[in-house]
Amino acid sequence: MLIDSHTHLDMKKFDSDRDQVIERALSAGVRQIITIGIDTKSSMKAVALTERYPSVFASAGIHPHNADRADFHDLKHIALLARREKVVAIGEIGLDFYRNLSSRKKQRELFHQQLDIALSVDLPVVIHDREAHEEVLETLSSFKRNGFKGVIHCFSGDYNLAKTFIGMGYYISIPGTITVKNARQMQDVAARIPSSKMLLETDAPFLAPLPHRGQRNEPSFVIHTAQKVAELRGIPFEEVAQETSNNASQLFNLPLPTQ
Repeated sequence: MLIDSHTHLDMKKFDSDRDQVIERALSAGVRQIITIGIDTKSSMKAVALTERYPSVFASAGIHPHNADRADFHDLKHIALLARREKVVAIGEIGLDFYRNLSSRKKQRELFHQQLDIALSVDLPVVIHDREAHEEVLETLSSFKRNGFKGVIHCFSGDYNLAKTFIGMGYYISIPGTITVKNARQMQDVAARIPSSKMLLETDAPFLAPLPHRGQRNEPSFVIHTAQKVAELRGIPFEEVAQETSNNASQLFNLPLPTQ
């Protein structure tokens, strides 16, 4: 069994064949999928998908790219969505100092506000961290005393950074780009971190792994990420699949699969 811990099934790129995408995932052994909100509209769509597909769960949150457009009403809406039955996390939240599509000031404010929501509803967080490692670490450290938990999505740092996040109680999520030859830093991280702190993700429809580079990504492709991790660690594929699925189940408090 595999779990895709981070995808965006609400996006338009899946509108023409979403049913088939879910079926292909199930056929590939991907028994559960977390679809991630990036604003109130996408979070609502994610929740709606959980009602349509038994294997799909949702995370509600506002991406740092959308921070400048977020207001009090959006935060209130996220807090309400967080209480829905199959919402298992708050996210995708964090900081993006690479593209800076929203002001850093507003990103910081929104990050703190959504961390507060996660604390209030006792849900883990899905963290976006791009070119903002030090500040994300500093921010999350301030919540450490509360026993906060979560995952660093699409991890882009080195092994030492991963070790620091893990020491704070966070999981590290490995995307499909690990299959690319020049992804040496990510491969080093996947080979060395404790298997008990690793998740797998597609970030579909983005970041398709080999042999699907350049195509639309989808949850069934997480199998290629698992195969690459198994190769790097020198262990059976089944061991990677089981361990990472157990980790995702524990972090997101997922029920046993029904399919």
